[in-house]
Amino acid sequence: MTNETRRVELASQLRELGHEFVARDISDDRLEEMSSRLGKLLLIVRSGTPRVRAAPSDSLASFKMAIPEVGKDERHQLFSDSIVTGAANPMGLGGYLWREGDVAVLEVTLGKAFEGAPGRAHGGIVAALIDETMGLVLAINSQLAFTAQLDITFVAPTPINVPLTARAWLREQNGRKISIEANVEAGGGLIAKATALFISVDPKKFLEDLSPPNQ
Repeated sequence: MTNETRRVELASQLRELGHEFVARDISDDRLEEMSSRLGKLLLIVRSGTPRVRAAPSDSLASFKMAIPEVGKDERHQLFSDSIVTGAANPMGLGGYLWREGDVAVLEVTLGKAFEGAPGRAHGGIVAALIDETMGLVLAINSQLAFTAQLDITFVAPTPINVPLTARAWLREQNGRKISIEANVEAGGGLIAKATALFISVDPKKFLEDLSPPNQ
């Protein structure tokens, strides 16, 4: 088992721990016991060396955003530590991406920790998963861009503990301006739709800004 595989496995357990903690009443004695144990684990984590988020490519000159193959079985994450689809992020949503032709697809089940109104997911979480899905559209179209504007219409409440599917696609591009549309469904019904404006950036310049000094 590789170090990254171990990180993914532990991150999954920590996500589950967070959702279960929010979802359950726990006695004072148990809370005190957990606090003591987690305090020791925190010291172990803090003893590790700081990590720097790796750029998508070691070569600035030949950088191209990875484009996943068509099909649900070809899962894709923009970064392993992504807050939405990064399998190694214990505070993430735990979603995963794939593509259907030129359409980007994200599937996720939001747990109790992402609840806003009782029994409903927080609207900001829905916005995050839409933005992440749109990010894959950029990858499919070999673009690197930042979100300039994101407009969302919430058609229905977003449930927790129910599989959600988001789809996004390119609407048009005019110079550096890229327009993308998306929708989110639960149980076959539409719960949100969105449009966004992205501004493309030069990949080399972007990655140079991310690179540590003297590299």
